[in-house]
Amino acid sequence: MELRLFASTGVDLPIVGQGTWNVPEHGAELSEAKRALQRGIELGMVHIDTAEMYGSGRAEEIVAEATAGVSRDGLFLTSKVLPSNAGYEGTLRACERTLNRLRTSYLDLYLLHWPSAHPIEETMRAFEKLVADGKTRFIGVSNFDVRELQAAQAALRTERLVCNQVLYHLRERGIEAELLPYSRAQNVAIVAYTPFGRGRFAGSERGGILAKVAAKHEKTMRQVILNWIVRDAAVFTIPKASKVRHVEENAGAAGWSLDAEDVAAIDRAFPMHYDGTLATL
Repeated sequence: MELRLFASTGVDLPIVGQGTWNVPEHGAELSEAKRALQRGIELGMVHIDTAEMYGSGRAEEIVAEATAGVSRDGLFLTSKVLPSNAGYEGTLRACERTLNRLRTSYLDLYLLHWPSAHPIEETMRAFEKLVADGKTRFIGVSNFDVRELQAAQAALRTERLVCNQVLYHLRERGIEAELLPYSRAQNVAIVAYTPFGRGRFAGSERGGILAKVAAKHEKTMRQVILNWIVRDAAVFTIPKASKVRHVEENAGAAGWSLDAEDVAAIDRAFPMHYDGTLATL
C-alpha cells in the first residue's frame, strides 16, 4: 500500500484506509465485515476509522474483535467524540468509553465528529489533556469549515490539529474552493469519507468517461475514483468495505497515478460547484 506523510505527525499513513460507518453488526454479514477489515490490514490499509456514534459504539467493538491478535503498533486507530458528549469532562469520559470498546490503551487519532454547542476551547483543552496522558497520539476534527477550523486551532495551546475529516467525492467538491487550500497551507490533512458518494455511474455519460479512464489504466471505476480523491498530497481517504473483494479492489487504487489528461476529463465530467457551505453526511 502506498504511504504518505500524514500532515505534521511524522507518521507515514496509507493513502487508502478503512472506514466503519454502517458496518454490518450481525450474522454472516458481520463475519464477512471482520474478514474484510483483516484483509485490508494484510494489504497495508492499517488506518482504521470508527466513532462512538457508529452503531452506538458497536463499530468500535467490531474493530476490536477484528484486530484481536494484530500488533497494536501496526495499526493506526481513529475514533471520534460525539458533539453532544464534548466539552471538557464529557470528552474525557467519552474517550475512556471508546478505549474500553476498542480494547486499547490509546488512540492514534481522536476527532470531534462535528462542531458542538459546547465551547470549542473546552473540548480542545480535553484533547490536549488526552495527548498529555497518553490516551491519544494526535488530535483533529471532522466536518469543520475554514472558520470553524481556525477557531479550534486558536483554542489550542500545546498541540496541533493534524486532520479534518470531511465529505469529499466527485459530486461534492466544495472543499476545493477554500478548505483544501487552507488545510494544505496549515499542514492539516484532509481525510475524505464516503468517497464514492453512494453514486452509481455505470451506464451514464459521466460513467462512460470514468470507464474509459479505467480501461486506459487497466483499473476499475472505483479504483479511478479513489485515485482521483487522493491526487492531492494533503488528501487521504477511508472507504468503507464490508466485503473482502471490495477491500481488495480499494487497495488497487494505490500505487499508480492519473495523468493530467485523465484529471482534465474527470473535471469536465464532474465540475466543482460551491455555494459557500461545507457539505456533511
